Amino acid sequence: MQNTLDTLPVAVIGAGPIGLSAAVHLRNCGYRPILFEAGAQAAANLARWGHVRMFSPWSYNLDPAATALLRQQGWREPAADAFPTGRELLQHYLLPLAAHPEIAPHLHLETNVRSVSRLHHDVLRTPGRDDAPFVLRVADPDGERDVIAQAVIDASGTYQTPNWLGAHGLPALGECAAADAIAYGVPDILGSARAHYAGKSVLVVGAGHSAYNALQDLAALAGEAHGTNVLWGVRCTALSRIVRSPANDALQERRRLEERIQELLALEQVQTFTGLEIEAIERQDDKLIVRGSAGQLLPVDRIIAATGFRPDLSLLAELRLSLDPTTQSPTRLAPLIDPNLHSCGSVPEHGITELSHPERGVYTLGIKSYGRAPTFLLRTGYQQVRSVVGALGTAAATAPPCSAPVSACQG
Repeated sequence: MQNTLDTLPVAVIGAGPIGLSAAVHLRNCGYRPILFEAGAQAAANLARWGHVRMFSPWSYNLDPAATALLRQQGWREPAADAFPTGRELLQHYLLPLAAHPEIAPHLHLETNVRSVSRLHHDVLRTPGRDDAPFVLRVADPDGERDVIAQAVIDASGTYQTPNWLGAHGLPALGECAAADAIAYGVPDILGSARAHYAGKSVLVVGAGHSAYNALQDLAALAGEAHGTNVLWGVRCTALSRIVRSPANDALQERRRLEERIQELLALEQVQTFTGLEIEAIERQDDKLIVRGSAGQLLPVDRIIAATGFRPDLSLLAELRLSLDPTTQSPTRLAPLIDPNLHSCGSVPEHGITELSHPERGVYTLGIKSYGRAPTFLLRTGYQQVRSVVGALGTAAATAPPCSAPVSACQG
């Protein structure tokens, strides 16, 4: 059976930065990748936040193996110390990589992987399990089909599964009914989504840098569009716990954003609500009423939920995974990425040993491997790829070194 398995492709779910990197490394190691992307173009999730400037420079966002492949086609590397937007990363790196003749034939766009299992094995059945290939149920515009693979790399990310606004980890009462007035993540407030926010009262919920980006853009819009009011709600009881001193941040783009938020707060251009635990969202005429344990907020027109993301665990539900109950990351990885103990700059190097599950041959890489922890770096994801692809078919491998500056996270 092993000889038969070796002739099968390695399936990669998601054609974002980590999925494309995996395809390059698989090709370089003699494997046949088959790469599935649910969107109409590669890195479709990234395109949704293309207007956001990254905190890490180009030098930390490129995979050397991928850039070596691109140079064969005359590609020129951007300035290493420049900070790209998501759109620039997409246009100048990811789309050329996806179009490369060594990658493009293996890429299937508009193809959604709905579930993964073992051939003739559900999660309960053990005999012959390790020798059985994987089955991926995929759907594209022509319908459903099954694809057989020797191994599976899930690099599908988490952007499609944002955290809810509700304080209990569940949707707030009425949240789903108000979905047309709620944006998750960082909408393009000064661009394509401008009409939704100009002249409106907008509540941003969240304590991370995605919230900072939204607040910064809303404040800029308020200076141009009369009647735009900016509100900010956070769970913690003191903003000083989350708006850190810029002197402690090593990355200039992140430091600039932190300084801008401090300036907006000092100028009282943002109305803040601390200790916010959202229980319900109600419609009242054409407004949204946000109710928390301490009462209700002012009526608002729209809400931006910058509350982070979580992994979709249903995709691999028929496989035997070992996940940490808190972070929902691989069990051995969890202590290394716990946001209570680490920033992304302090996450130790790791590889296939920490990313493995009881189910041999399946690996979750990239930001999805971090579960709900927000401490991910693209450069860490490329390290994961090198380790996993380099060790396919073996018991373990040591991750190559990866040096990154302290606090080099994406917000």
